Amino acid sequence: MLDLSISLRPVPFLAVLLSILLLPACGRESPTRATPSETLSETLEDTPLEHAAKHQDPTYVCPMHPQILRDAPGTCPICGMNLVEKRQDPLTDDTSEGRPQVRLDAAVVQNLGVRTARVERGTLWKYIRTLGRVDYDETRLAHLHPRADGFIQGLVVRSEGEPVRQGQELAQLYAPDILSAQVDFLQALAPQPAGVAQVKTDKARNILRLLEVPEPVIGDIERRREIRQTIPVLAPIDGVVTEMVAREGMYVTAASAMFTIADLSRVWVLADIFEHQIDWLAPGLTAEIRLPARPGQTWTGKVDYLYPSLDPKSRTLRARLVFENPELALKPSMFANVVIYGGPRRGVLKIPSEALIVTGERASVVKAFGEGRFQPIDVVAGMQSSGEVEILSGLDEGDEIVVSGQFLIDSESTLRNAGRGASMVLGGDHVH
Repeated sequence: MLDLSISLRPVPFLAVLLSILLLPACGRESPTRATPSETLSETLEDTPLEHAAKHQDPTYVCPMHPQILRDAPGTCPICGMNLVEKRQDPLTDDTSEGRPQVRLDAAVVQNLGVRTARVERGTLWKYIRTLGRVDYDETRLAHLHPRADGFIQGLVVRSEGEPVRQGQELAQLYAPDILSAQVDFLQALAPQPAGVAQVKTDKARNILRLLEVPEPVIGDIERRREIRQTIPVLAPIDGVVTEMVAREGMYVTAASAMFTIADLSRVWVLADIFEHQIDWLAPGLTAEIRLPARPGQTWTGKVDYLYPSLDPKSRTLRARLVFENPELALKPSMFANVVIYGGPRRGVLKIPSEALIVTGERASVVKAFGEGRFQPIDVVAGMQSSGEVEILSGLDEGDEIVVSGQFLIDSESTLRNAGRGASMVLGGDHVH
């Protein structure tokens, strides 16, 4: 046992000696062990943290579900996509203004379907698409009330929805007050001194007119010198009977709306406009409607009136549009697809609407810098029209922005912003 222990004592000394002799050789081989992307000078200039960042074990992430992280390659358990490499990127410029940049390998850009577009200066046409509902033109409604209490007799119109013509008889009314007025009229027509007779006759005739006795009936009474037991109730306008309270034998008063008639040759369309769209809306603008019930047909009208207040629940402003309806194809309560046109807005910076990222009160886009580098940029957006949005500030003409795949890039930059100095890069070769 004693001899064995003595024979083992030189071993530590030899190991130390061999290590010292081999150190220069190890130093000479170090450039050949650098990663393919590293030169000798870069390797020598790296700080220990930078060198460690380049050679740490990678993490693999799903391009569509960044919460899925794995230590080895595989597929996403949610969507089945191949996981891509995600490792530290010491080259990211965390000192740039705004949120950090994100670097993507070309393969990742292709997998994510990243598409870009240029910021352009051009013309945006102001128009609003919304839904509307056809309604009666309230200025063309006629409500028929008797001017004297009485009874409905000889009802001619029997139901709502019947079309009527101006002057058409709707019913006969028996009213004692109208009978008394007829008696006074006949007495005024009796022979009297010339000056007195004319005054009394005119007064009695005017009373009959105030009681809405038709002129032909007054003339007939004057010719025949006879009292009419009932007086016809006539339609004051062309239209459709929309409400009918009168029934045969019913007692009616001045408060009774016997008939309501609507002239449908012109109708309203009531459209709700969102709050952010009303800045250029004004009466007189051209409007078009299309009906699901009448495919292929278009009606042209105009904005007639903007209501003074917004709906507190939907945050919309009601606009009243007017359309001529000679063929009566537009029927109340129909739904319509509405387009309201304004003038052009020329010389504005514009981008595709799909490129804009709106989160609460913040609007941003992802700007592309080339070589796989992207950065979210805050912008101020203006009007939107026909799939494009105006940019008031934050971008310049010719800037390249991401229009597809920008949400994942924006999320990655937000995560970096929460802890600068630990920025990540998706994809890329990794060699120890």
